[in-house]
Formats: sequence, structure tokens, C-alpha cells
Amino acid sequence: MFGWSELSPVLPELIILATACTVLILGLFSKSEKGGLLVLASIVGVIFAAIATAKSHMGAQHEVTSQILFNGNFIRDYMGDILKIAVYFIMLFVFIYAKQYLRNKNIFKGEFYALMLFAMLGIMIMISGYNYITLYLGLELLALSSYALVAYDRGNMQSNESAMKYFILGAIASGMLLYGMSMIYGATGTLQIDQISTAISQSENTLMVVFGLVFIMVGVAFKLGAAPFHMWVPDVYQGAPTATTLFISSAPKIAAFALAIRILAQSLEGIFDHWQHIIAVIALLSIIIGNLFALQQDNIKRLFAYSTISHIGFMLLGFLGGENGYSASMFYIITYALMSVAGFGMIIVLSCKGFEAEKISDFKGLNQRNGWFAFMMLLIIASMAGFPPLVGFFSKLYVLKAVVDQGYYVLASIAVIFAVIGSFYYLKIMKTMYFDESESDQEITAGFDVKSILSFNALLQLGLL
Repeated sequence: MFGWSELSPVLPELIILATACTVLILGLFSKSEKGGLLVLASIVGVIFAAIATAKSHMGAQHEVTSQILFNGNFIRDYMGDILKIAVYFIMLFVFIYAKQYLRNKNIFKGEFYALMLFAMLGIMIMISGYNYITLYLGLELLALSSYALVAYDRGNMQSNESAMKYFILGAIASGMLLYGMSMIYGATGTLQIDQISTAISQSENTLMVVFGLVFIMVGVAFKLGAAPFHMWVPDVYQGAPTATTLFISSAPKIAAFALAIRILAQSLEGIFDHWQHIIAVIALLSIIIGNLFALQQDNIKRLFAYSTISHIGFMLLGFLGGENGYSASMFYIITYALMSVAGFGMIIVLSCKGFEAEKISDFKGLNQRNGWFAFMMLLIIASMAGFPPLVGFFSKLYVLKAVVDQGYYVLASIAVIFAVIGSFYYLKIMKTMYFDESESDQEITAGFDVKSILSFNALLQLGLL
């Protein structure tokens, strides 16, 4: 039997689970094509979960910094609370942006929001998992929901093809991750994170653990979309419905970061000398490949996909910077998720019935059509590029400082060089918006809620809100 003291820290997860089930049932009886009730129920559920997390966090500050629950399977700690609050904000943005897209495409169905909520539950389990099996459970819940979301627009062959690629490669990556976990279990005799750390520190022979580490790194790199395991990212970002891409590009990255922290920084810190080299190679490859391939894109969803790969490389660099590096990486991934959801939100706003704003040329003359939206997109793009004084600049700065403090001068220099190279494809979008003549007289239509949320989301890049 579990008392309230143990159930209270998992109340946010229970609220999201209840909301997902409620939305699923409401979707069966809802006859409205607009689905306002489903969106409202989803938003209310997320708000209640956020309140529960904030209350739990404030209450714990006066007692202990972390709580390990359910026989070591679940942890409530400061990092987890911060990441969950970031996920709540992002999911609120996603729900509101997706509503307009689904209505414009006439594909609004209740299961979309139910799948989003189940995926969100998987993210929250990954953030608070303190046992390899718990982490894997959250990962699979997120993955299965994501596969269905990518294939959501069943009439779109490109969407179906992307879902198949995502499913096959995702299944292979999950298998790799699970195999690596089984090897570590064989070497340490436990799946609990703190016990694995203790067992490694007391062991003289870590060969099997290192073998397990390699398989785990493959799985984690795939979930993050890091090179050279990035093959799925451009195809899925382009082929999936934009409302799905909006989600996949943001909140799951926070979950993958939490997975990497729990496994690498908390359970396998005893073999840091082994995994630091793997992280360094993956980070550099991601930064180089992401930026170079992004320069060649004219489809903005593919451009953002390769941009994502380079951002993930920057985030992984922080893992080489010790405790300060972990904090810098957490700030970076949250900042990136907010930038990404804003960028895809703008794509949704510029799309209309029968038209997808997927080409960079679709942004021509945006300043002439709507100066405010052009300015919002300017803030988003400039923050992605890392221009001061936007938060994207400071997120890169903190990561680079942590890396330099540990003596990785060459890595930091290469990262800066390719960040400068990467700024050119962002400048191309800015130039298209402000200096090219508009090819469309189509009015930009968006509801007041979408306009307000997009403005709020973009202004976050200034660090003023």
C-alpha cells in the first residue's frame, strides 16, 4: 500500500494520465470538427499538473532536496521539477498552435490530443525515472505515441513513409538501448541508478559496463537526433504533419536530455573517462553535419531539422563541463525547445487551407504582409543563430564557458567556427522576410489565442518574460 506521502510527488503524472483518458473518451462523443472542448480539457489538465509540480517543489524546499519513491523506481528532485515545468509551458504552446493547423487541414480528431498527452506522460516518466526499466517504460510510451502522431495524416503518403522510417529506426535504437542496459545489469546486478553508480565505483573490472555504455550511447544519440544517428530527423520533420513536427522537435528533446543525465551523469559517472570521448565525437559530428547540411536546404522544415542536429551537438558539449556543464546543457535544451516550438508555430500561422508554408520562399516579403509577425520570426531566428542579447546567445555562451573551463579549447573553437557558419542559413531567412518581394497576397489569419501565444513565445527569446 502506498500512502499520500508517496503518491503526492507523482500527482502530476496521475493528472496527465487522467486527462489523457478523459480526452480519449470525450473524443468518442464529440461531434464538433473544431474540438474546442478537447483542447480546453488538455490545457486545463496541463495547468493542474503544473500547479501540482510547483506545490510539490515548494513544499520539498523546506524539507529535502530530493525524494526517491516506489522502491527506488522514481525520483522527485530539483532538476526533474524544472524540466517538467518547461515541458508544461511547451505543451501549452503545442496544444494551441496545433489546434489551428488541424482545423485548417480538416484533420482534427480527439485522438491527436490524447496521443499528445500519453507522449507527455512518457516524457514525465523519463524525467523522473530512477531505474533503467522505469526510464525504458517512459521512453517506449513516448516513442509509440510519437510514431502514431507522425502517421496521423493517413491520407498523406509522405507522412506514412516518414512514420515507417521513424518506427523501424526507433525500434532498432530502442533495442540497442535495452541491450546496453541488460549488459550493465549483468555487470552490476542492479538496474537502480544510484546502486549502479556504487557498484561501478567498487568494481575493478568495468569492461562489460563499457560495452553496455556503447550500446546505450547509440540509443540515446538516436533519441536526441545526434549525428551520426540523425538519418530519421530530416525526413520525419518534413514528412510529418507540422503539428506533429512542432511537438517532436521540442518536448521529447527535454526527455532525451533527462535520459542522458540519469544514465551518464548519475549512474555511469564512474566511467566518465570512457564516455567523454564518445560524447565529444558525437557532439562535434552533430555540430559540423547539422550546420553544413542546413546551408543546402530550401525547405524550412528540413532546415530546422538539420539545425536541430547542430543544437543537440552544442547541448552535448556541456556534458564535458562537469556540474556547471550539466546546468548549462539543461538551460540550452530548454531554450532550444522554446525556440523550436516558436519557429514551427510561425510556420503554422503562415499556412492556410490547402497551403503549407514549407519553403523558405514562402517567407518572402513577410514584413510587408505583417510587420509584427516578421519581427517575431526575426527574434526566433536570431535567437536560434545565437545573436546577442537573445537567450540563444547566452545558452551557447554558458555551454562554451563550461567546456573551456575544463580545458577543451579545441572543441570550443570548432563549435564557435561552425556556429558562425550556421548563422548564414538563418540570415538567409531574415533576408527573405525583409528584402524580397512578397509573392502572395494571402492574408495571414490566426486566432487571437494563437497570435498572443506566438508573441509571448517569441518575446521569451529576449529573456524579458
